[in-house]
Amino acid sequence: MSEPLIAVPDDFPSVFEGSAAHERAKALGETRVVSARGADEEAELIKRIGRSRVAINIRAHAKFTDGVMGACKELKLISIWGTGTDNIDLEAAGRRGVTVTNTPGVNAFAVAEHAIALMLTVGRKIPRIDREMRGGAWPREMLTQCLGKTLGVFGTGTIGARVAALGKAIGMEVLTWSARTGDARAKEEILRSADFVTLHLRLTPETRGFLGRKELSLMKKTAFLVNTGRGALVEREALLDALATKKIAGAGLDVFHDEPLKPGDAILGFDTVVLSPHNAGQTAEVVRDGLLRAVKNVENFLAGKPTDVVVAPVK
Repeated sequence: MSEPLIAVPDDFPSVFEGSAAHERAKALGETRVVSARGADEEAELIKRIGRSRVAINIRAHAKFTDGVMGACKELKLISIWGTGTDNIDLEAAGRRGVTVTNTPGVNAFAVAEHAIALMLTVGRKIPRIDREMRGGAWPREMLTQCLGKTLGVFGTGTIGARVAALGKAIGMEVLTWSARTGDARAKEEILRSADFVTLHLRLTPETRGFLGRKELSLMKKTAFLVNTGRGALVEREALLDALATKKIAGAGLDVFHDEPLKPGDAILGFDTVVLSPHNAGQTAEVVRDGLLRAVKNVENFLAGKPTDVVVAPVK
């Protein structure tokens, strides 16, 4: 049995198999899709990629390490469905002659909507109120209004810019901070002023632990944190402490340090936290368009005209 041209080693939970993007990939050459757990293990990921020339990366739990790329010597392209690249050793890719592409902006508006949804939901205490009503109560506690409040947006790419626009549309004062131009003083001023803080930064060595104990202590006790970026943008223990000691009012989280969350994870014990399972961009439109674009990047690469390039081989 010949090795496929394209490997999709991490389609779990499955979105690729049987899709329009899958059919388009098969038109390019033999395509092998694995829709089972296990791609987070280096040896298993190597086995699934084999001698394929192209890997379409669906899930961030598949880590394309130097070891993986070193073992998969025929691999020339990693086409990522999504924007994040923190699961790819980019330096190793360039050094080993592997091009890396992604699909920036495809899920931007969906993720921005979700960030606003988390903000409204945690501020309005909707999950708790819903649960209490189903138990026969008629809760009358005070809620948090967004009109007139300050929204601090960290990250001004397509998602952050859309969140800022939506915040303004519902009457909020919006303060923004960019990783490219923002400084520590401006960051602290926003944290002190904001009633809602929302994170839309890429996870890099510089942004890992972007919010720690010091930063969370600057926030108002009535403020809420929303994170649809990456869990590691916030120091885990610092966040748990801030919630436990009510240094902040609550949080709306779509991303976590460990995904999926394990039973008994401490974050599950706070009724001031609203959770969603890293699915902010999980709409039919985003899935369809993003997967097709990931395959289009494969098409363009094979035609010698790569698009959406994050890393090109080092010459």
